[in-house]
Amino acid sequence: MSTQDLHELGVAGLSAQLAAGKVSSVEVTQHFLNRIARHDSLGAFLATNAEVSLAQARAADARLAAGERTPLLGVPLAHKDVFVTRDFPTTAASKMLENYRSPFDATVVANLASTGMVTLGKLNCDEFAMGSGNENSAYKPVKNPWDASCVPGGSSGGSAAAVAARLIPAATGTDTGGSIRQPAAFTGITGIKPTYGRCSRYGMVAFASSLDQAGPMAHSALDCALLLSAMASPDPDRDSTSLDLPVIDYASNLIAASAGEAGATPLKGLRIGLPTQFFGAGCSADVLAAVRGALSEFEKLGATLVDVSLPLTELSIPVYYVIAPAEASSNLSRFDGVRYGHRAADYADLTDMYKKSRSEGFGDEVKRRIMIGTYVLSHGYYDAYYLKAQKIRRLIAQDFQTAFTQCDVIAGPVAPSVAWKIGEKSSDPVASYLADIYTLSSSLAGLPGMSIPAGFGAGGMPVGLQLIGNYLKEGQLLRAAHQFQLATDWHQKAPGISA
Repeated sequence: MSTQDLHELGVAGLSAQLAAGKVSSVEVTQHFLNRIARHDSLGAFLATNAEVSLAQARAADARLAAGERTPLLGVPLAHKDVFVTRDFPTTAASKMLENYRSPFDATVVANLASTGMVTLGKLNCDEFAMGSGNENSAYKPVKNPWDASCVPGGSSGGSAAAVAARLIPAATGTDTGGSIRQPAAFTGITGIKPTYGRCSRYGMVAFASSLDQAGPMAHSALDCALLLSAMASPDPDRDSTSLDLPVIDYASNLIAASAGEAGATPLKGLRIGLPTQFFGAGCSADVLAAVRGALSEFEKLGATLVDVSLPLTELSIPVYYVIAPAEASSNLSRFDGVRYGHRAADYADLTDMYKKSRSEGFGDEVKRRIMIGTYVLSHGYYDAYYLKAQKIRRLIAQDFQTAFTQCDVIAGPVAPSVAWKIGEKSSDPVASYLADIYTLSSSLAGLPGMSIPAGFGAGGMPVGLQLIGNYLKEGQLLRAAHQFQLATDWHQKAPGISA
């Protein structure tokens, strides 16, 4: 393969080329750095450092030359700018953290670096990961590579746009209420949010601590499997919510399962539940058509479709937008202008410094959520709002457990529409909140979920199929997605981005 076409390869493809000695990590890294520079107008990157990236590539080449062969060695990626990094600034796309440099790497970053992956830079996102369209970045909005007038989804929109445009083969993202799955769907890539606690949150700038979870975004389920095995690890000393479970080799399991499932119906016996609440009038016809087409393909692969119910789905939006802002209000109180972050230049006293530093440092959406969170946690309202929301959250989780007695995997649309125009929902925050209706409930329950490309809808924009599994069933989701992608080519479609 010509080095001019390296961006067409995903993680697995690049790994094979590197292991065979057909290309060096330095060549791969320089190729992607060149593409990033040429397509800066997408707004996907907030920081790059060619010197750092090429030094990491040279180190990877030395390991390859010494005979080391591991799946991710020498393969490049980039990180959502909510993961702290020593070699790149970490801003969380906020003026509050402009030019901040962390003295350490997040656990997810360190885990991937230990495999020999090369970091190409930091990716744009909604400020402090708060948003559904990546329009809330303090620096610049991210554009959807399929149509630059549309949003790429959020908050991991920079990650999604960069992978879709083939500026990078893979990226890290975070999912609090759907922020991996929704942008993956809007840009036609694959993304998975693992079970809450599967990946350490240490070094991940906090939004809502009981919901935030890291996950990979890439071309395919196989690529995501390779990344997730490296990202996930117990981290009990630094993250009390980290699950103390052994690391699973998801990719090897996929390959072994595929070899043992040769035939026309590799998914025979898999029961896919279709919640009636996900297929109602609230979902646009073009999205439903693509999703139904993908589900028909799963039937051809041997899966059985069964109707299930998640009756509290409609309550997931009010529950989420009580709990998440409440936790954000608490987490973001640390940005006070005293220890680190933005400090106002002129102030009369300590209280005035707090007010001005936070007013100047935070954007409108972050301020809105802090205000909501502070309100629901205040005296007289805690029981009426926050405590009640937590009780309903438990009931939502129980709904899923009831559904899983009837099925193995739950499927449906990721979002009720394809990507909307930039600015279309800026004046109506609630409209963008409603775009998360199909992803919020599984986040509240802490369940794993993923988005896989399933076709195209209005305006030729990508549509994603969502798969939700029971706790710790990431392997089952990846297996189903992998078999679907072996039988289809939606995940290989790319926007018309020049070389």
